[in-house]
Amino acid sequence: MPSQFIDQPNPPPEKSHLPDDVLKLAVSTNHKGFLSDKDRNVLQKFRRAADYLAAAMIFLKDNVLLQETLTHDHVRPRLLGHWGTCPGLVLVYAHINRLLSTHTDLRSIFVVGPGHGAPAILAGLWLEDSLGHFYPSYTQTSSGLRHLISSFSVPGGFPSHISAEVPGSIHEGGELGYALAVAFGAVFDKPDLVVVCVIGDGEAETGPTATAWHGYKYLDPAESGAVIPILHVNGFKISERTIFGCMDDKEIVCLFSGYGYQVRFVEDLENIDDDMAAAMDWALSEIRKIQKAAREGNAIVKPRWPVIIMRTPKGWGCPAQLGDKLIEGSFHSHQVPLPAAKKDEDQLKLLEGWLKSYNVAELIDSASGRPNDEITSIIPKDPERKLGQVPETYKGYTSLDLPDWHDFASSKSENEASCMESTGEFISKVIERNGSTFRIFSPDELESNKLNPTLAATGRNFQWDQFSRSQGGRVIEILSEHTCQGFMQGYTLTGRTAMFPSYESFLGIVQTMMVQYLKFNKMGQETNWRGPLPSVNYLETSTWTRQEHNGFSHHSFLNLKPAYSRVYFPPDANCILTTLHHCLNSKNYVNLVVASKHPTPIYLSPDEAQSHCQAGATIWKFASADDGINPDVVLCAIGTETTFEVISAALMLRQRVPELRVRVVNVTDLMVLNKNHSHSLDDDGFASLFTEDKVVIVNYHGYAGDVKGLLFGRKGVENFTVEGYSEEGTTTSPFDMMLRNNVSRYHVAAHAVQGASLHNPKVNVRRQELVNEFTHEAEKVKQYIFEHGEDPEGCYDVPKFS
Repeated sequence: MPSQFIDQPNPPPEKSHLPDDVLKLAVSTNHKGFLSDKDRNVLQKFRRAADYLAAAMIFLKDNVLLQETLTHDHVRPRLLGHWGTCPGLVLVYAHINRLLSTHTDLRSIFVVGPGHGAPAILAGLWLEDSLGHFYPSYTQTSSGLRHLISSFSVPGGFPSHISAEVPGSIHEGGELGYALAVAFGAVFDKPDLVVVCVIGDGEAETGPTATAWHGYKYLDPAESGAVIPILHVNGFKISERTIFGCMDDKEIVCLFSGYGYQVRFVEDLENIDDDMAAAMDWALSEIRKIQKAAREGNAIVKPRWPVIIMRTPKGWGCPAQLGDKLIEGSFHSHQVPLPAAKKDEDQLKLLEGWLKSYNVAELIDSASGRPNDEITSIIPKDPERKLGQVPETYKGYTSLDLPDWHDFASSKSENEASCMESTGEFISKVIERNGSTFRIFSPDELESNKLNPTLAATGRNFQWDQFSRSQGGRVIEILSEHTCQGFMQGYTLTGRTAMFPSYESFLGIVQTMMVQYLKFNKMGQETNWRGPLPSVNYLETSTWTRQEHNGFSHHSFLNLKPAYSRVYFPPDANCILTTLHHCLNSKNYVNLVVASKHPTPIYLSPDEAQSHCQAGATIWKFASADDGINPDVVLCAIGTETTFEVISAALMLRQRVPELRVRVVNVTDLMVLNKNHSHSLDDDGFASLFTEDKVVIVNYHGYAGDVKGLLFGRKGVENFTVEGYSEEGTTTSPFDMMLRNNVSRYHVAAHAVQGASLHNPKVNVRRQELVNEFTHEAEKVKQYIFEHGEDPEGCYDVPKFS
């Protein structure tokens, strides 16, 4: 049976049993009469105009200013959009503009959590003429106004959620939960920037948002800007009450006071503009007080940053009731409050009455299509201070000053080096040279991933820790992959470069966030006005191949758009250095670099590594028979540890089966295998590596299906055998993981014999003998591991080719 409260219009929360004096923790300011009559009138007119435009976008395809009696023909055939959040977003939009007009030194970005409130944001952008600045068809003219309304959420027009096509946006609105973390990421190292972020009370139920409230604890007020979080409590999600909608003021005050915020409510609907203006002024004054103290060397310990709790009805302003259903203040206003207006006469009349209630003729001139001067008077005169034209939101790219990676490279004589330790030394110098344009966002794994050399140049940034506050640290570690991802997105989308190191098994947690970011990036590059972005850089280590407590692999990057995704498997420390140098210089990509934190052989000199990584895949002559000429079989290695097993297998075959001619190929740029990728090997290049008719044994770090998919369409693909991670192994030894997943040197050698026997009679004669020999050795090693609890001595000796 459905809940009885579901059709109640914003029922007040039940009272908690908390003591009344809890409310003393909330900030109370006298807001009545805060605004002059003139300012209040201007704000009300701005909101009326924007609310009208938002509603018209959802419903109308013609008669956009209601100059005729509304008919069914004026209503669009498909009604798409979300009205419920729009009036609250318009209220905030208007008051950010008031704040910008009042404080002429203020620069602000508006990050919108309820992403489906696009009509509200588009309305504000049109009123401030930012849409017309980027899109000539949306100018403040009668044709521009008609285009704004009639083209909303139709092919070729703006979608119903906020996207990269929307000026001023730095957050993809297609998935809830990330707005607050993105807002904090945007203000790192931007001392004069204040981001206003609205979080819907439905969005606030997500895990990513719940952790992101702690974001200010990583914000150094001496070097960074600030965020004004506004929790919009309108009581309903799509069809259910929200958690915050069921919390009374005392409960909310306790929660956010515990988080460390100062809380102020905005809920006086009769005096809403005075209430919101007073709250916004208070929030900005608190921010500046905190910043001033920090910048004068007297930082406040654990400052209490402002948060605004805005209570307004769901769908505020739409018809109160439709038949026996309540609309305003209920979940029925979440999307389209009058869904049958195209055909139902009663709904059409309600729609006409609703739209006429805004008296749009007083607000927008029907002949010119321009909003009146009162409305535009609160919009900043400087175009770069308008919410839709802040430079950081679309042309903020700053290139890095990178050191020469050769300075951190190893010679072959050094035998072994850790990819991660070499990376840490390189990144330490990157940090030294880019003090306000590069950061590391790490989910508490920096030291365990052997990246602690970065700390030679910087400390951690955690303002609630007495030992790291006010130290200008470039490393933020918070044990939430979602928050790290959100921070990185905000930082990158405002032009700076970031790195996200992670355990392999946990990187998949942010898979959907990656997809949303990539969607934003793709659409942004398809506009003609957004500039390039620094690439997003993931460093994946602590992999399943060395059994780092968690043996699962996640290579979801291969499902991302090939034009924007790059996946690298550098096989040694020199290769990772040149790869990272390339990634940090690149633009508009999502880069994934997978490498080991443990010491691994130095296979290539610095110059050889650079050549190898530029090519993406090469024949390794030193491990091949006769430099790889005319092979019987090709062994292909992709990944650090799987490469080690291939090299070990090649040496074992050279010693035991000298008549077998092996060619070893290493692939470091996975995308060269994909026939349709921009990095792809052409057909001749592919054949020059893998031959046209020989068996190819691929030993791959990830799922075998990844490579099989990438090889689709290649000539001779039937000759390929791919082994990779098959989700085998839990708590066991590193080499047993190789055995369990059929990627050990013994498995490679057995496959090589089977493949070579098709072309080499001498190998064919010994085929059964050799395959049984390698299989038996693999079984003996497995038994040893189970008996002794460790891998046999010599498993990780560096292969030495004479």
